Amino acid sequence: MIVVKKEKSTNIFIRDVYINREYSQILFNQRVLEEAENEQNPLLERCKFLAIVKSNMDEFFMVRIGALFNENYANPNNRENKTNLTASEQIDGIYKIAAEFSERVTVAGKNIFAALKNEGLIFENLREKKEKSSAHKTTQKKSDLNPTLETYFKTTLLPLLNPIVLSSKHPLIHLENLKLYIFLQLEKGGKKFFGILPVPNQYDRIIDFNKGKNTHLVATEDLVYQFADSIFKKYKVLNKAMIRITRNAYINTEMKNNDSDSDFSNLIKNKIATRINMPPVRLELSGSNEDLTAFLSKNLGIKAKQCFYIQNWFDYKFLFNLGKFLSPQKVENLKYEPFVPRTFAGVADSEKFGNSGKTTIIDSIIKKDLFLFYPYDTMDTFLKFMDSASIDQRVMAIKITIYRLDKQSRVVEALRRACRNGKDVTVVIELTARFDEENNLYFAEILKEAGCNVVYGVGNYKVHSKIALVVLSDKKEITYLTHIGTGNYNESTSKIYTDLNIITADPKIGIDAAEFFRSLSMGDVPNSCTELLVAPDILKKSFIEKIREQAELARNGKPSGIICKMNGLTDLDFVNEFMEASLAGVKIQLIVRGMCCLLPNVARKTENISVHSIVGRFLEHSRIYAFGADKKEIYISSADLMSRNTKRRVEIATPVKDESIKKKLLKILEIYLSARKGVRILKNNGKYERCKVTEPESCQEWFLGNSTNHASGW
Repeated sequence: MIVVKKEKSTNIFIRDVYINREYSQILFNQRVLEEAENEQNPLLERCKFLAIVKSNMDEFFMVRIGALFNENYANPNNRENKTNLTASEQIDGIYKIAAEFSERVTVAGKNIFAALKNEGLIFENLREKKEKSSAHKTTQKKSDLNPTLETYFKTTLLPLLNPIVLSSKHPLIHLENLKLYIFLQLEKGGKKFFGILPVPNQYDRIIDFNKGKNTHLVATEDLVYQFADSIFKKYKVLNKAMIRITRNAYINTEMKNNDSDSDFSNLIKNKIATRINMPPVRLELSGSNEDLTAFLSKNLGIKAKQCFYIQNWFDYKFLFNLGKFLSPQKVENLKYEPFVPRTFAGVADSEKFGNSGKTTIIDSIIKKDLFLFYPYDTMDTFLKFMDSASIDQRVMAIKITIYRLDKQSRVVEALRRACRNGKDVTVVIELTARFDEENNLYFAEILKEAGCNVVYGVGNYKVHSKIALVVLSDKKEITYLTHIGTGNYNESTSKIYTDLNIITADPKIGIDAAEFFRSLSMGDVPNSCTELLVAPDILKKSFIEKIREQAELARNGKPSGIICKMNGLTDLDFVNEFMEASLAGVKIQLIVRGMCCLLPNVARKTENISVHSIVGRFLEHSRIYAFGADKKEIYISSADLMSRNTKRRVEIATPVKDESIKKKLLKILEIYLSARKGVRILKNNGKYERCKVTEPESCQEWFLGNSTNHASGW
């Protein structure tokens, strides 16, 4: 096994009790990488963690580094509010850390591919072999290549290749974001040229060819790299490298006054189109040839610190689908043990598209609130609720907010069916959900064509709330059924994200939900709800008041406490309020999966605060906020305590009023806080320390093992 040296510590991104946001995000990716490195995890699951890390870092450069470059251009003297760094200082520091992190990813990849080889899955890295042979002034013999690969290249890939020799008539082509190219230095007649060869992506990335008892795999880009010399056969190839650029993808979706009369969907389409021309923020190369690097750096406006040299693959998305190259038995042995999520017992399948004569899920919810904990509970229960609402004659209207959807969305089908059945359907769809803009534009058109009332949101706020309202009438009175959740209405992510859902017939919450949708339909930010806490106007103010109430209780010697579970903590006001409450003596337990800008356990400042981070089989995505020591006041929410959520988004936190659901949530928090396996504790030096394992189960494993019992609150 290859061992990587421990990374050097840095403190430029830590000041007093504050941690820089971008640095904290890299720390989160390090925790994900640890799961790829952990040999206790099943091998194919380690592959997925490695693929996720690479994907996360690609997005980090596109969005977060992109935003820093934008800030540096517009406001170079501005300093961020936690560590007092300028955008330029953050950029310089992050590139250094990212370079070290990239080396660690490379080592993790080599270890994983070595383990795959032991399982009979061998990746032939033709590019690496070629580069090693070139370094030793030898050439790979043509006979060394499997004839199947050469045939595949000539018959399948070659017709798609478009080689270009750069000149005054053929300048450097536009390099697409995250697309692979072969870049070559050529010579002909004593003159030097540069050539470029885009790698086609119309076919499967990985090619399987027979070479004995083991399975041998080759990546398409490696095959193109191998035969690139023969494409430019009229030239002498002096040097070549595989390259990939990462472009700034941070686009400003704010509307100006003169945009107010325009169709917002057209504005977003135009904004998306600008991404292809955004400047590069990173150049990745397979080799460190000075001539190639110098030419590309000059023409792309890239500095040396932005160049990353990649030894293995440029991304690992293909690792998600390795199972198809292995036998079912081996796949089962190399993955987490499968599980069947809990199904709500009160739903009859036959009611989906017609009345079954049995008690429907709508009748059940009218009697008692329904609680769902994804992925331990199946999302099918919510989908059956939507299906039932689309056909139930009592249902007059359905209203829903949409942020991210599955590519094949059953939610959309239920809404379209409801329209066909004469229901009034209102859909608030967020067109600026990053990297899902085109998907949401598509569904917006589909829903409009079906007859839905489609609303794009309000002003320059993203609608990130997860709420659905079903309005019923028995000709005597109106009844509301309200769904409030912490995650998207997305069937795929519901299987891998932990999220909380409550469907309630509480009339006060229903009235609030109706007011919420009325406000959005009129282009207003909802701010007159009495039960629901809605951002940006109410949620932050209310939560801060609750933190201060706990601080006051502690000062008066009364029991107090705060438990918050979220994905990120970056809002400076909340960081400072937690610090003040800690000083007052409040015990504050924070479960923060990702970015955390608060340094805990600092003497005389945050010594009553602990921060747990859980990274495991499922992505921890639920948000729970509990205030009080004994009889806790509990909320679930779509919002993290991040500035983007509290200031620039329309979010909802809903009080948990049903005592049986509150009991379940308290048990969930207890398990999260008591578990040690898979948990890291943020120390006061800014590092995350893995807990010593004293129990056989992680919290997620506990939930899996006990999911069938939680109808009784565990």
